[in-house]
Amino acid sequence: MQALPTVDIAVLVVYVAAVVAYGSWFVRKSGTTDEFMAAGRSLPGWAVGLSIFGTYLSSNTFLGVPGKAYGSNWNSFVFSLSLPIAAMIAVRWFVPFYRHGGTISAYEHFEKRFGLWARTYAVICYLLTQIARTGTVLFGVSLAMQPLLGWDLRLMIIGTGIVVTMYTLLGGIEAVIWTDVMQSLVLMVGAFIVTGLLLFGMPEGPAQVIEIAREAEKFSLGSFSATLTESTFWVVLIYGLFINLNNFGIDQSFIQRYHTAKSDGDAARSVWLGALLYVPISLLFFFIGSCLFAYYEAHPDRLEQVRLQVAEERLEAEGVPTDSTRVKEVAAELTPADIGDKVLPNFIVSKLPTGMAGLLIAAIFAAAMSSIDTSLNSSATILLSDIYKRYVNPDVDEKGSMRVLYAGTLLWGTLGTGAALAMIGIRSVLDAWWELQGIFAGALLGLFLLGLIVRKADNVAATIAVVLGVLSLVWLTFSPRLPDEYGWLRNSLHANLTIVAGTLSIFLVGLIVTAFRRESP
Repeated sequence: MQALPTVDIAVLVVYVAAVVAYGSWFVRKSGTTDEFMAAGRSLPGWAVGLSIFGTYLSSNTFLGVPGKAYGSNWNSFVFSLSLPIAAMIAVRWFVPFYRHGGTISAYEHFEKRFGLWARTYAVICYLLTQIARTGTVLFGVSLAMQPLLGWDLRLMIIGTGIVVTMYTLLGGIEAVIWTDVMQSLVLMVGAFIVTGLLLFGMPEGPAQVIEIAREAEKFSLGSFSATLTESTFWVVLIYGLFINLNNFGIDQSFIQRYHTAKSDGDAARSVWLGALLYVPISLLFFFIGSCLFAYYEAHPDRLEQVRLQVAEERLEAEGVPTDSTRVKEVAAELTPADIGDKVLPNFIVSKLPTGMAGLLIAAIFAAAMSSIDTSLNSSATILLSDIYKRYVNPDVDEKGSMRVLYAGTLLWGTLGTGAALAMIGIRSVLDAWWELQGIFAGALLGLFLLGLIVRKADNVAATIAVVLGVLSLVWLTFSPRLPDEYGWLRNSLHANLTIVAGTLSIFLVGLIVTAFRRESP
């Protein structure tokens, strides 16, 4: 694939420099812990809502969602349809719970409810998740953009990590939120530009997109059958509901935003805005994927170019000589799902006017930065409130607290960047890490709901529920890999239902143990 012209690279560099300068400008308003962690609790609901929206949108959304729609259909869009349901629950119960709880941490109440072990467990799960999340986003966006920019992959990862860490450290949560607002707008503009260029780039006009995509069933939301072993409409909807309850209910990145709003009403409106805005924008990205499918079907020469690029990259990754005959053989075997993630970058670099491609690349980087800055600030907050003040120095003064927040931002920026660099050579290890932390983090929603709903549940009930819940999550996650002779032990549920089954098992075990203990003499 050809590299971007100098003008496009200049647009990207100017954009990134503008974001850093804008975020760093908030250093004047982040001199206290309350300002650094909660923006002085003074932000309007619309700004916080756009920040929540920006957190949902990542570079994986900009690249991965169109690639998913290109390779399959709109089944994954059903995830977004669960957001209004989760938002309704969050506004009714979660936002008041945290706003009136008096603490910035999402996990301090676990100690009050079930003991120190529960708080420590939640904090470890969250911090490990953020390292993996930051690394994945950094690696993903750098890997996707490296062929376009022609820059060294490691330098791109390090550079992006330094840039985001810098303005997050200087400006605190207010810099995170206002840069998210700016970057959310860039994202939406970029998405609309791509959609327009695709629709009007068809040989027979926009109607041809609908015709080709419909014939290939690209608009399907999936089967409406009642089976739990396939990715049906209902399986994705239930999965989305539990993931979004997890986000709104126990994710520090979201909880912290509730505290930045200037009133309870603004906090509630921020949740609604972030959720309701994501639904149509997510739909737009799925539509872009369908448009890309139609566009490349209508331009077979460009489709072949993408196929050859993917085939060559695959052979290079396997260490196989990339002679033209072998590349063509592999290219002929590729399915739409194999090339889905590559079609949008190819379209950007080959079809967008000079300057416009740079703006679109900036939009993709914007999505990455809006995800990473959130993780860094919330991780630093947890480091101060749940680790340093709890275990090291409960009476630390304001100056000492700010030093911890700065150090925490640097530390998690470094660890996340290190995780991204590690993915270059040993991604399988980090994939396993994702699975393992997913098991332990998956228990948190069940524990949170147990404490919130079952008032009589105590430390004993919670401990038993989490132990059995984690064991069930281990089985749900790894049993499908058992050899054939142990096939009867395999979990037959679709992988999306792992968090659902794990959460319900913890909640129900806790409920049963609580009821049994109340009835026992």
